[in-house]
Amino acid sequence: MELKVIAANAAKIVLPIILGSVILWWMYRGEDFGSIRTILTEEMDWTWMLLSFPFGILAQMFRAWRWKQTLEPIGEHPRTSTTVYSIFISYAASLIIPRIGEFSRCAVLKSYEGISFSKALGTVVTERAVDTLIVMGYSGLILLLEISTFGTFFQETGTSLDGILSGFSLTGWIVTIVCGIAVLILLHLLLKNFSIYNKVKMTLTGIWEGVLSLRGISNLPLYLIFSIAIWVSYFLHFYLTFYCFDFTAHLGIGCALVAFVVANFAVIVPTPNGAGPWHFAIKTMLVLYGVMEEQALIFVLIVHTVQTMLVVVLGIYAWAALNFTKRLNPNKTNNYE
Repeated sequence: MELKVIAANAAKIVLPIILGSVILWWMYRGEDFGSIRTILTEEMDWTWMLLSFPFGILAQMFRAWRWKQTLEPIGEHPRTSTTVYSIFISYAASLIIPRIGEFSRCAVLKSYEGISFSKALGTVVTERAVDTLIVMGYSGLILLLEISTFGTFFQETGTSLDGILSGFSLTGWIVTIVCGIAVLILLHLLLKNFSIYNKVKMTLTGIWEGVLSLRGISNLPLYLIFSIAIWVSYFLHFYLTFYCFDFTAHLGIGCALVAFVVANFAVIVPTPNGAGPWHFAIKTMLVLYGVMEEQALIFVLIVHTVQTMLVVVLGIYAWAALNFTKRLNPNKTNNYE
């Protein structure tokens, strides 16, 4: 029995990495990486990339400040700095094991602030509920406003579903099928102990309970401002990178909004930092808006790699800062709950 549990846990770590790697290999097979090096060193405007960094950092900081508010109704008041460090580490940890960040940040607060791990983890339900509602809200609005773009594209280019499917090579079909099987295996591992009905019911119940828990927050308007600021910062962190390249600078905010929405749903597939699904989703949307496929591939590879490196740097900084942070309340009772 222990062997089966170990195998299942190992599969949850290995399969996402394999899935992301397969998708990336499929997308970049045969690509000339020399041209990417040329764009990085000679053609790319790094000013806009650097301008996007503060928004990537702010997104995580807003999340930390909001989480601190969520902890207050349960009588926990962690230091702001430690809360921010825990969020930085959570993002970096999720690069290694998808979704592990939610547990790692709770572990940091338990270790340095004496906060109950179970209580801290419970507040994550509230965050997920609010984020889910925000994502659903702006996704529906943006896709509704931009739906005409898809019709115009198909009309002007004569693109059809048959045309898209005929463009798949034998290798493309094989990789697609392998990715599909991998996704099904992941879903099986996640849902094997739950019926679909119960899973959906539990999810909806968790969202509702999370929303109801907002009643205990002392400054609800500030909490909502933080929640909106998180996603605005995420978007600006992504959108400003359009101006790094000549072939995306002209696309406008509409394209960026649609790509951002599609990417949010793509990263539901549990790969490290969305590697693979994120690349495929953004590349597809850029092509829909008239960017050449080779240029779209260059865009997603550079942007994702650089932004991932930012997450790594923030994680290392937080880890180093925590080594100089005093642990509070080491004998606090709920530290062992």
